[in-house]
Amino acid sequence: MRVIGTAGHVDHGKSTLVHALTGINPDRLKEEREREMTIDLGFAWLTLPSGEAVGIVDVPGHKDFIKNMLAGVGGIDAALLVVAADEGVMPQTREHLAILDLLQVRGGVVALTKIDMLHPDEREDWLDLVEADLLEVLEGTVLEGAPVVRCSARTGEGIAELAEELDRYLAASAPRRDVGRPRLPVDRVFTISGFGTVVTGTLIDGSLTVGQEIEIQPSGLRARIRGLQTHKQKIERAVPGSRVAVNLTGVRTDQIKRGDVVTIPDWLRPTMLVDCQLRYLPDAPIPLKHNAAVDFFSGAAETPARIRLLGKRVLNPGEEGWVQVRLARPVPLVKGDRFIIRQPSPSVTIGGGQVVNPFPGRRHRRFRPEVIARLETLAHGSPAEILLQDLETRQPCEVRDLLARTSLDGEQAREALDSLLGEGQVLVLPDGPSPVPDSSFLISRSGWGALRERIEGLLGAYHREFPLRLGMAREEVKSRLGRHLRGITPRLFNEIVARAVAEGWLAEEGNILRLANHRVQFTPRQQQAVDNLLATFRQAPYTTPSVSRCEEEIGADLFNALVEQGILIRLNEDVVLLAETYAEMRDRVIEFIREQGSITVAQLRDMFGTSRKYTLALLGYMDEQRITRRVGDERVLRGG
Repeated sequence: MRVIGTAGHVDHGKSTLVHALTGINPDRLKEEREREMTIDLGFAWLTLPSGEAVGIVDVPGHKDFIKNMLAGVGGIDAALLVVAADEGVMPQTREHLAILDLLQVRGGVVALTKIDMLHPDEREDWLDLVEADLLEVLEGTVLEGAPVVRCSARTGEGIAELAEELDRYLAASAPRRDVGRPRLPVDRVFTISGFGTVVTGTLIDGSLTVGQEIEIQPSGLRARIRGLQTHKQKIERAVPGSRVAVNLTGVRTDQIKRGDVVTIPDWLRPTMLVDCQLRYLPDAPIPLKHNAAVDFFSGAAETPARIRLLGKRVLNPGEEGWVQVRLARPVPLVKGDRFIIRQPSPSVTIGGGQVVNPFPGRRHRRFRPEVIARLETLAHGSPAEILLQDLETRQPCEVRDLLARTSLDGEQAREALDSLLGEGQVLVLPDGPSPVPDSSFLISRSGWGALRERIEGLLGAYHREFPLRLGMAREEVKSRLGRHLRGITPRLFNEIVARAVAEGWLAEEGNILRLANHRVQFTPRQQQAVDNLLATFRQAPYTTPSVSRCEEEIGADLFNALVEQGILIRLNEDVVLLAETYAEMRDRVIEFIREQGSITVAQLRDMFGTSRKYTLALLGYMDEQRITRRVGDERVLRGG
C-alpha cells in the first residue's frame, strides 16, 4: 500500500487532475468548493493498471497554505508534480519542488496539465518550450529524470498514460520499511457519531492492528484501536505506507491535534533539542545566523524553533552545516527523520535536512572538532544500519551473498547481522537454527511486510474473483510472484510459503494456497442445490450421477468446490463418488484382498451391485493412489 502526494502552484489543476484520475473530488471543505481552491489536505485513492491500490494526498498550492502542504507530504512514496502548460513553472512550483527535495521524497512523475487550454496551431511548439524549461528546473532534484506526461483533466487526454507512469514508478521503487515501530503522524482529527474519535495519517515504520493498545505522543495518552480503515474499507491490519483512518477509544478529539503521533507504547519520546544536518537553500533570502528564529516542520508537526550553528559563524545560501535545533514545543522524533525550516516573516521555505540525534542531552559548545566528528559518525550510520541498507537493495538473499557484497569486514558484518536478527529487523526464511547457516535466505522486516502485502493482495483478489474455489494453484502463485520478485527459485518460494504458513496468515491445501481466513461459503440458493445433488448421491451411492450431469445441475464452479473441499471424490473424467462412499468401498476392497489375496473387476462389481463403469473407475483411482496394483486381470495390494 503506497501513497502519492501532489505538488505544484496554486490553480495549476492539482485537485481537478486527482478527480480525473480517481473519480473522487479531494476538496472536502465547503469553502474549498466555493472558492475552487484547495486550503487543507484532501484525500483520494485509485487502483493502478497493475491492480495495486494507492492513496493520493492532494495538497494546497497557495503560498498562504504551505504549512498545510507540509503536513501531508512527509510520508509519501511518490510525488505527482503538477505544472500547468499555459503558465509553466511558477513560484510555488519551485517551493514545492524544494520541499520534496529537502524531504528526500524518492521520486515521482510530472504532469504537464491543461494542454487543452493551448491553441491547436501553437500547442506542440509551446509544450516543447515549457517542458524544456521544466526539465532545467528539475535538474539536481529528486525529480531529475522523472517522466513528464502531457495531459488534460478536462478532456481526459493523457490521463491513462499518467496512471501507467505512476504505476511503473511505484513498481520499481523499494517498499516502505517495517521496523516494528509504527508511527502515524496525525494530519486530521474528527469525530463520527456512534464511533467517537478518528485520526488519519500515513503510516510508517510498522503495522497497526484492531484491538491494539496505542500511545499518543507527545502527550503520552494511552488509547485502544477500535477500528481501522483504508480507502473507506474496513481492515484488521494496517501496513506501512498506507493511508489509514484509526478509530480510537479512550481518548477525546480535544486531546489530540495535528502533528501528534500515534504509536505503540513505551518507545517513542518527544524532544526539544535535536542535532541535525541542515541544507540551506540556494535561493534563501539572507544568510542564516546563529540562533536564528525559524518554523520547524517534521511529519505533520509544526513548532517555532531556534537554529544553533555548530561549525560555522553563518550559513550562506546553498551551504550545508551541522546545527542544533531548540524546539519551542516537544516533538516526537527519531534518527533519520526529515524536516523543513521556514522563515517566519515573510514566510518562505529556507532549508531542511535530517535528524542525526534526537536526544543530544545537552547544548553543544560551538566550534568543537570532537562534536562535529561525533555527528559525522552518527550521520553515516552504524554497521547494523549499513548492513540493513545493503540487504534492502536486493532481497531476499542468502546470508553468504549479503556478507560478500557489504562494505563491512567479515567479523563486523556477522556482529551486525546477529544484532539485526536479535532485534527482529531481519528475518530468516523460514525460522531456523542458530547460528544461521550461510545458505539461509534473509529478508528485512519491511521487505517481508511488502512481500506479505503482495501475496495477500494476489490471493485476496483471486478469492474475490473465484469465491467458490479453495485457492490458487501453488505454481500459479509462484509464477505471479516472480513478476515482482526476480530470481525466485523453487527453494526460495518454498521457504517463503513455510514462513507464511507458520505465521498463520497463509494456508496450504495440497498444491493449493489460500489466505488462512478464506472460506468457501455457499449462498442459500447454492446450498439448496448442493443438498439436492448430495441427496441423489446417497439414494444410489454406487451408481452416481456423471460429472457432466452434476455440472449441469449445479454448475461447474459449484461442483468443483465440492471436489476441492473433499465432499466429492472424482475418480476419473466421468465418475464421482461421495467421500464417505469412496472410503467405504476402498476399505472393503482392501479387506477383501487381504482375505482372498486379490480381486477382479467382476468380484468388485458383484460386491457393490454396480456396473463395470464404476468398478473400473474405482480400481483405476486406487491404482493412482498407490493402494493397489494390477497383476493381469486382478488387483493386489501394493507392496503385498
